[in-house]
Amino acid sequence: MKTLLKRIGIGVPVFLALGAATIAVTVVVRENRTFDAPYPDIHASSDPAIIARGRYLVNGPAYCSACHGQIDPATGAPVLEIEPWLVGGLAFHLPIGTIYARNLTPDEATGIGRYTDPEVARVLRSGVSPSGRVTLPFMPFADLSDEDLTAIVSYLRSRPPIEHAVPANDINLIGRMAKAFFLEPRGPTRPIRAQVPRGPTAEYGEYLANAVANCGGCHTKSNRRTGAAEGVSFAGGSTVESRTSPGTKFVTPNLTPDPETGRTSAWTEDQFVARFKNAAPTASPMPWDQFKNLSEDDLRALYRYLRSLPPAKPGKAP
Repeated sequence: MKTLLKRIGIGVPVFLALGAATIAVTVVVRENRTFDAPYPDIHASSDPAIIARGRYLVNGPAYCSACHGQIDPATGAPVLEIEPWLVGGLAFHLPIGTIYARNLTPDEATGIGRYTDPEVARVLRSGVSPSGRVTLPFMPFADLSDEDLTAIVSYLRSRPPIEHAVPANDINLIGRMAKAFFLEPRGPTRPIRAQVPRGPTAEYGEYLANAVANCGGCHTKSNRRTGAAEGVSFAGGSTVESRTSPGTKFVTPNLTPDPETGRTSAWTEDQFVARFKNAAPTASPMPWDQFKNLSEDDLRALYRYLRSLPPAKPGKAP
């Protein structure tokens, strides 16, 4: 019996060590796996109207400049300019590690200049990097129309190249395991549209809210451990920490027209437009500085879409 117990005492640690080593090797192999996602047939244009559309999207409803803008060393927040330098560097301190917004200028050494247009477009549409590895799901633009995806790539190519090295992401063990076992390429949720008719309609508001601005990403209660939605779409309830005021947390409001809890249920369309156009800087994670650049027609489209949603209460879905 003593001999058996001694063998067990030696064997268990060895078994655990071998198991841990196997898991570690598996994580290393799987976190660097590559995916064969299709390359969109997207190519930058020099047409001023297309570039202007991309400028509007990047600095407005798609709010790319909110994360990829030049960082103020004193505050750690993007510098507010009419047309921000998209040099990246903003740090997101998350449970999976520290993630840095990349340099989006066409600099060949530190930006996107070394990538082809279809490679840049594939990152946005499928979440697959030029190396073939899956990217973290922070840019939910899979359902952008070909027209708008072309406009964004065209605008980024039109910007002056700025050499600005951004630190590599510092992914911890939790993040590495998530990449190894859970992250998969994100593709379109519907057939790709060549273009979406614009105008102050609920139909165009649906496109803006879901494919461009990702309003539901924050305004839908989600599981903090997995990121999966577990609440009614647009009914709010997610807890989001402020970037400019560490330790300050916000609970996203209900955007459905519920008469008791809906934030905009008592607002007129004109009041909704004015709320965006007159937004002042706050500690809120809502990108007001970009959203105030939305056109009046786009804001009316968003309002009409939100008012068309079924009224819902915040919290978990049935």
